[in-house]
Amino acid sequence: MSVSLTPGQNHDLLNAAIEAADSCYAPYSEFPVGAAVLTASGEVITGANVENVSYGLTLCAERVAVLKAITEGHRKLVALAVWARKLPNGGITPCGACRQVMLEFMSPEAPILFMHPETGVIQSLPLGELLPVAFGFADHADH
Repeated sequence: MSVSLTPGQNHDLLNAAIEAADSCYAPYSEFPVGAAVLTASGEVITGANVENVSYGLTLCAERVAVLKAITEGHRKLVALAVWARKLPNGGITPCGACRQVMLEFMSPEAPILFMHPETGVIQSLPLGELLPVAFGFADHADH
């Protein structure tokens, strides 16, 4: 499902990600990250990173937002914004693990929003560009 967001929607989704960073649990890295996902029904679901002393068990904000949306009954997600408090202008993109999880529920054309670290301008890249040649099953491509 391809979606084109208006500049106002981009701004609102990114603001939701910025606010979500306030609820993170990051006592080890002290690196708060927030994410906001837009569902096909127009609902915005947020998430923040949740760390664990065993770093491998840490969950990124993007996965928290996606998994929260899924457990709330949303199966089609159309856009995601991510923001990191300690980086210039909050500019960060999702890690590889998050990109793969996102692709389970989002189209490769889905916009992924983030702030350009130098200019602070909202940028949008399709998920497929962030994760080219992704792992998946051909018969599962029903988004």
